[in-house]
Amino acid sequence: MVLKPDPIFAAVEAVVESARQAASPEAKPPRVILMCPQGEPLSQAKARELAQEEHLVFICGHYEGYDERIREFLITDELSIGDYVLTGGELPAMVVIDAVVRLLPGVLGNDRSALHDSFSDGLLEYPHYTRPPEFRGWKVPDVLLSGNHAEIDKWRRRQSLLRTAKRRPELLERAELSDKERDWLEQAKNRPDLER
Repeated sequence: MVLKPDPIFAAVEAVVESARQAASPEAKPPRVILMCPQGEPLSQAKARELAQEEHLVFICGHYEGYDERIREFLITDELSIGDYVLTGGELPAMVVIDAVVRLLPGVLGNDRSALHDSFSDGLLEYPHYTRPPEFRGWKVPDVLLSGNHAEIDKWRRRQSLLRTAKRRPELLERAELSDKERDWLEQAKNRPDLER
């Protein structure tokens, strides 16, 4: 089953016209996003970019996809959430919407919350701990109990570097790291004691 162009164009044009009437005359038209496996992979940077938009329109296909004229003449962006195929684009659209909406002011309650999430600075997020300070013999790292916020920040950054190096080393190639951090990571490869 391939989606025909006429109902898709009619639906999107009606939504765009409605958004235009609701907005100021100088407002940009909505971005029209096609969810498809061939699209640009969703990233935190793309979510930040889309969070700046006033309106977004998502087209979600099913089964075989879309008439190519939809892709060529209607959409502004093609997005994918990974290298796999689903039956429809609804779940990927919801993933994109969630990634974008959580970046809007007031959604998380504290606008600074998203600043330290995984991928916000190109790295994976550091580990988190709660009370009690010891559970089944496993202890919270001493630095986190110290009250020394500068040392805690330093520990968190290093843990973020270590976690990224271990789990997603390709991210380090694009991350903005100081020479000192790159040297420290090189030393850490041979020092398992640095992991906590």
